[in-house]
Amino acid sequence: MTSAPEKAAEAAETAEVSDVSGVVETAGSGRRRLPWGPMARLVGRRAVFAVPVLLTVTFGVFAVAAASPFDPVKAYAGTAGLTASQENLDQLRANLGVDKPLVSRWWDWLTSALHGDLGDSSTLRQPVADAIGERIGWSVLLAATAFVLAILVGSALGVLAARRPGGWLDRGVTSLAYTLEAAPPFWLGLLAVWLFALKLGVLPAGGLTDTSSTAVTAGQVTNHLVLPAAVLAVSQLPWFVLYVRQGVGDALGDDPVRGARARGLAERTVLLKHAFRSGMLPVLTLVGSRVPELITGALLVETVFSWPGIAAATVQAATSVDFPLLAALTALATVAVLLGNLLADLLYGLADPRVGFDG
Repeated sequence: MTSAPEKAAEAAETAEVSDVSGVVETAGSGRRRLPWGPMARLVGRRAVFAVPVLLTVTFGVFAVAAASPFDPVKAYAGTAGLTASQENLDQLRANLGVDKPLVSRWWDWLTSALHGDLGDSSTLRQPVADAIGERIGWSVLLAATAFVLAILVGSALGVLAARRPGGWLDRGVTSLAYTLEAAPPFWLGLLAVWLFALKLGVLPAGGLTDTSSTAVTAGQVTNHLVLPAAVLAVSQLPWFVLYVRQGVGDALGDDPVRGARARGLAERTVLLKHAFRSGMLPVLTLVGSRVPELITGALLVETVFSWPGIAAATVQAATSVDFPLLAALTALATVAVLLGNLLADLLYGLADPRVGFDG
């Protein structure tokens, strides 16, 4: 049962009126008008900034590939290239377009990409758009599931650790976080396969469906997703645990939280409605900064578990110097990083209106 001082304190909170971005709201309503104008301007600035970034990144891919000692013609021809005449190799080089200067190759690819044609993959023997389209959905499913798990579990463990600093739970959680931080994702994946698939036999070792299945079903996909998603989530977990622990721990010592305790609010209310809300603000920056490592970790986890994402295509494109596929995958990863940073700034601006959307 709620005490009288606690009811009075909560009533005082709901009567507060705040003015955010020129919009008056009552805390009792729990709603405020979103600052669409500043948000749209931020998105526009980031879109303009993304253009030179993508141009530079894609040109860098072609430059690195041109400087690579690997010959894309020999990689494309395979064993047939060992007995092919020089004339045939030159003709194949012309057909693949790798006989042109670096700038010409990049400009041809760029102008075609702007018209929706990403070219043809020399390693996968299919259009680049089809190759990415067949695989990107599974990669997004894996990465999104793992990221949500990492945020939820990491936040919960961070709050529990911050509740009693220096206690046994705090020491145990932080020690586990630092240990997992040093563990590479592929090692965690191999360990998970050995334990859960080989020793216990409770989960499949890899793939998208069972080997005996001829159709892709939601149940089988979910069953095969558990291990790779859990491993990828565990690889991202330490940063969320440590950030939430630090943020909530600092918030518990702030004046507003001490004032909430002095007003007689329950400890759970103080922790979840005051300290946790303030302590989560620094965590929002992780949404953008973790995207590059999330992509890298997803590629490693996909390889370990034979998950049908873009990992195999990325490796083949790199080893065979597949210019169109390499450029498209790199541009896609760059867009993902830029969108992650944009999302982090938007969330931070919404969570703390004092920051605004001027970034």
